[in-house]
Amino acid sequence: MKKSLDFIQGELSKLGYISAPVDKSTDLPKAIQKLKKEKNAVLLAHYYQDPAIQELADYLGDSLYLAQQAAKIEADVIVFAGVHFMAETAKIINPTKKVLLPDLKAGCSLADSCPPADFAIFKAQYPNAVVVTYINCSAEIKALSDIVCTSSNAVKVIESISKDREIIFAPDKNLGRYLIQKTGREMFLWDGACIVHEAFSFEKIIILAKENPKAKFIAHPESESQILDIAHYIGSTSGLLRYVQEDSSTSYIVATESGILHEMQKCCPEKIFIPAPVEDDTCACSECAFMKLNTLEKLYTCLVYGLPEIQLDTQLMSKARKPIERMLNLGRS
Repeated sequence: MKKSLDFIQGELSKLGYISAPVDKSTDLPKAIQKLKKEKNAVLLAHYYQDPAIQELADYLGDSLYLAQQAAKIEADVIVFAGVHFMAETAKIINPTKKVLLPDLKAGCSLADSCPPADFAIFKAQYPNAVVVTYINCSAEIKALSDIVCTSSNAVKVIESISKDREIIFAPDKNLGRYLIQKTGREMFLWDGACIVHEAFSFEKIIILAKENPKAKFIAHPESESQILDIAHYIGSTSGLLRYVQEDSSTSYIVATESGILHEMQKCCPEKIFIPAPVEDDTCACSECAFMKLNTLEKLYTCLVYGLPEIQLDTQLMSKARKPIERMLNLGRS
């Protein structure tokens, strides 16, 4: 009977569902650490995950750092506490490894805004353009790309392209506009965006800044242009974290997914971090609902059953790996 229940649990896990409740007496952090050792598994977690998951990570960071670490992992199993495209990237880099995602429904609004079939048509309009895609996209979009970038290295990637070449940038139009301003390069932009970073309220931020005149306003480049125009500093997730550690100010209004505030507070316990307000009056800050689908319970269950597992076509992985490797190699130069 147990084998039958395990099979049912496994099938449901493949769909992103967790059917069997975890015993409430289970010390989940301790049990997860034990399972990682038993399964020879490594946990990669993004800064936007729940703090309890961040604390268990073997590698905690932004998309670039996690991609770099995924390329070096020798463990048998990679558990990715993030969203689907991140786990896909780890699988593409390490095709022979077992890659698990605690909840397969942990998607990405930005990745979803760029359907592969539509993007292929868009790409065909500019046959001589170099295709640069933000890592926040599906494996299929990466396979249609020449080079991938993250918000940490996007400027470097754009500046590595010969000035006589046209550039397509996808899928984030806000990051694309920021890069045009930053590099002076003209680019053809795909019309995609992240709902988390587009949720910030310009008017409420202005009011909050007046109420906290000593606080610096810092923002992620996926935010809309009017938000970026008033920022004291614009940077990737890791860039924002580095800035608050090096800057002399004691308080900050932070416009990115609020999960980063946990690490900021750990690094700078004496400083004040205020999440930037959003348009929705029912929410105090901007959270990624997809990121928060991963929980300690799901993390525990995925280690127990070895599911849900990321499965990708071999040929697709081969095509998608090339632009990722170009990005990683550029970082080594």
